[in-house]
Amino acid sequence: MISNLLAKSYARTVIAALVALVFAVVVTSIVLSISGFNPPSTFQAMFDFGKEPDSVVNTVNRASAYYLSALAVAIGFRMNLFNIGVDGQYRLAAMLAAAAGGAWALPAGLHQLVIIVVAAVVGGAWAGIAAILKVTRGVSEVISTIMLNFIGTGVIAFLLSPDRLAAKVAGSNNVGTKPIGSSGRVPGISYPGSDLKIYGLVLLAVLAGLGFWFVINRTRFGFDLRATGLSESAAVASGVDAKRMVVIAMVLSGAVAGLVGMPQLLGGSYSYSLDFPTGIGFTGIGIALLGRNNPVGIAFASLLWAFLDQSSQILEFNDIPKEIVAITQAAVLLSVVVVYEIVNRVGRRMDQRRVAAELGEVAA
Repeated sequence: MISNLLAKSYARTVIAALVALVFAVVVTSIVLSISGFNPPSTFQAMFDFGKEPDSVVNTVNRASAYYLSALAVAIGFRMNLFNIGVDGQYRLAAMLAAAAGGAWALPAGLHQLVIIVVAAVVGGAWAGIAAILKVTRGVSEVISTIMLNFIGTGVIAFLLSPDRLAAKVAGSNNVGTKPIGSSGRVPGISYPGSDLKIYGLVLLAVLAGLGFWFVINRTRFGFDLRATGLSESAAVASGVDAKRMVVIAMVLSGAVAGLVGMPQLLGGSYSYSLDFPTGIGFTGIGIALLGRNNPVGIAFASLLWAFLDQSSQILEFNDIPKEIVAITQAAVLLSVVVVYEIVNRVGRRMDQRRVAAELGEVAA
């Protein structure tokens, strides 16, 4: 039975993820015990808090941003590109989309669509800079996207001032873009037992995941992208324009990155201000690795990550450092790559033995 499971690639991924999760729980339990805390009661407190209605809503909302961020990273990974600039791409896109949404008065539906399109275009264009540098000057996308993160932060700081695209928020020292009108806002989804709303653009994350799966697995472009990622020289020999694929893949990655801030912008914030969430792009890298660049795997990884983030808030009330959760997340990331490689090697050996046995039976 085990050999049959390991013969299937998706089963190997699931087994590796489960083993990594168990390992992370063991590591966290050891750290908790050494620190003088009771592991079972800690995990129970996190689980009880995490399943409360308000926590469920916050988990889903947070997971939608994580999912889009991880998808953006996964597009690059499939092409053997490391888009580490998702953080700068989504923040710049959210700021300019918020400014456009607050400045324009359009009919409902069209207003929302324009804001989303602006965000995708800005994210794609910002990532396209790194793509052009790579194909024309051979600049590593890792270096260029890191630098573009810093440049993007500077551009946001320059534009987010009262004499440019922002205004002071009443009753505070915060500054933000002009609030988006009601025609540009996306209604939330009610959840039983909670006064909070699930962001309506959670559905955007679902559509992005379906689109990612279709394009990668059911189109010629997706085949060329995967082929180029596996072996650029082989892809070029078969007629694929590798430089063109690099540009398209990076632009698509940036466009999806531009959507990361849309669920919160149109579902809760309605304005881009200094307290808009940051760091989601770097979290997406870990989630993409944990989900093995698969849209379904990324969905589970996003929910797990968001659940851990949300449930960690109860730890401070029990005088337990919530950084414990960071240890769990780090242990998952460190172990999943190693465990997956081990499980994959065992699976390949079983495949070889099975094929050898079948060939032996045929020869006999």
